[in-house]
Amino acid sequence: MADSLDVNGIVERYGDYIRIALTIRRAEEKLLELFKEGKLFGTVHTCIGQEFASVAVVGALQEQDYIFSNHRCHGHFLAYCEDVEGLFAEVMGKATGVCGGRGGSQHLQRGNFFSNGIQGGIVPVTAGLAKAQKIRGQGGIAVVFIGDGTLGEGTVYESMNIASKWELPLLFVCENNLYAQSTSQEQTLAGSIALRAEAFGIEVHQSNTWNWQELLKDAERSVECVRTAGRPIFHQVDTYRLMAHSKGDDNRQQEEVDSYWEKDPLSQLLSEMRESKILRDLLEQVDVEIERAATAAERAKYGALPKSTSPNLENAGKWVSIEFPRERLSESVRRGLRNALETNEQTLLIGEDIESPYGGAFKCTAGLSEEFPGRVRNTPISEAAIAGIGNGLALAGFKPVVEIMFGDFLTLVADQWINHAAKFNWMYNEQVQVPLIIRTPMGGKRGYAATHSQCLEKHFIGVPGTQVLCLHHRYSPALVYEKLIGSIDKPTLVIENKVMYGQYADCEDIPGFRLLFSDEPYPMARLVPALPAQITIVTIGGLSLEAERALVQLFREHEIVADLFLPTQLYPLKIDSIVESARETGRLLVVEEGQGFVSLSSEILAQTAERLEGETVFFGRLVAEPNPIPSARPMEEECLPNTEKIMRKVLEMAGE
Repeated sequence: MADSLDVNGIVERYGDYIRIALTIRRAEEKLLELFKEGKLFGTVHTCIGQEFASVAVVGALQEQDYIFSNHRCHGHFLAYCEDVEGLFAEVMGKATGVCGGRGGSQHLQRGNFFSNGIQGGIVPVTAGLAKAQKIRGQGGIAVVFIGDGTLGEGTVYESMNIASKWELPLLFVCENNLYAQSTSQEQTLAGSIALRAEAFGIEVHQSNTWNWQELLKDAERSVECVRTAGRPIFHQVDTYRLMAHSKGDDNRQQEEVDSYWEKDPLSQLLSEMRESKILRDLLEQVDVEIERAATAAERAKYGALPKSTSPNLENAGKWVSIEFPRERLSESVRRGLRNALETNEQTLLIGEDIESPYGGAFKCTAGLSEEFPGRVRNTPISEAAIAGIGNGLALAGFKPVVEIMFGDFLTLVADQWINHAAKFNWMYNEQVQVPLIIRTPMGGKRGYAATHSQCLEKHFIGVPGTQVLCLHHRYSPALVYEKLIGSIDKPTLVIENKVMYGQYADCEDIPGFRLLFSDEPYPMARLVPALPAQITIVTIGGLSLEAERALVQLFREHEIVADLFLPTQLYPLKIDSIVESARETGRLLVVEEGQGFVSLSSEILAQTAERLEGETVFFGRLVAEPNPIPSARPMEEECLPNTEKIMRKVLEMAGE
């Protein structure tokens, strides 16, 4: 242990670093105290014992750099901005909190600082922020803090691979505290931490928080290496968490914990307080600020929800004509993407096999990489990572369009959609936007079998803060993408259909019916009959052409007149016109290619029934058979809705 003269010298030389480390320590001790008093919401994950990792890395950064942290984020946040009051108020759920009380302990955002509690998922998001820094070319970098427990997540390695191949200015900081929550590293980690990064060609630096003065130098070196070389670095910081993972859930051996308390550098400095007035004054300054911040946070008002958090489900009821060129849907998609690339430099396309000469599995991006080099880019087969990179690019102000080759693979994207893209705007108190577009083909009828033929959109519909669009042959995909990329302010999933790519987008009327569109940004198409309708039909996506064929045949062969709706926007879904039509016809049939249980058709029928309660309306739906989709064409046809089945269902509902 150093004598008092050494302590004075250390404080004089490193006073600002020590002050921030003490601020983190005292702030978290205060949070634990407030939790015991019942004044906090949720949980508190402290970094007591790890403070100098935050101080060293964040202290080496520049104002333009991005930081992404995890569930144990207080230290990183306070090292970034020292907003103790904002942190306290946030964890207390107060309106003056850094995110208005919406995010709590794990979800903080201010300036270029972000945190999220999902292990691993933050890493590709940070890779996207690093990609944004590289595009801007102004010397900025991105830093992601992870724990050793996070090394069990696959997205970490997907991101390392991309960061290395794309030469991204990304600093991985692994705070190795030997435990993943309560489980020892001996049970969870195979091999070497350093060798994991080295396997991707990433240079590794190693330090520890006990030799914190060297850590300050090492962190500065790592940051500078990333900045000057423009390549990723992996910095392993060995440390130890002195307190429980969360509040009081600690089952480690007390002797082990005590041994680390003894070697803890802040504990050693504080033990010298009696001999060092400069250190006593520094601690007093910190404690005064902690108490002031806690008092101010306690006095603040609680945050409140806005008056309405539900999507508006009504439209104006105005129907108009819209003209657009007749062209194949695949060409229309390509034209829409090309126009966006040409008119908006913030637009970027990433995905698997989308560059020329391949041009995507369904050729929707053919030639675009040649016309817009560097802005249309192939990725590895890493759906979770590329969606996360899209999230990071969106946070940085770009408009990324991420292609997922088959809609079935959205299952790999779900975490980035549900726990990241959908949450950032809300939990960060609307201080950021996420203009992310994910586009993907859905549907069967091509013999691709169970894992390449599903309609899984129902699993992504209804996530607050997002919207879901669906292309069909009666509205121009080019117009959809023109409007979307020109005005996007939230994560948007665009469902295309692999069978429809070869069909034509067409705005012409058909005999006996007029094609009209709802007057809204992503209009619902409607084939309005000249005669009074006897049934209302709503059809989703790839079944639009089959439904239209059924419409014509029902009229010609059975003199049954239907009012057909083809939604372009699936969520939020505006149904007032559907409800009014069903009221007039007395029958509503909803047709979708996906599974029926807990589906979009269920929602449409339920909402319509609620609005028409007490009125005589017959409801029906036609969906896929409740089994995986087979490859053999006869079985696939039997499994999925088609023109003939739509007609049979309508005749059944009409009593014929």
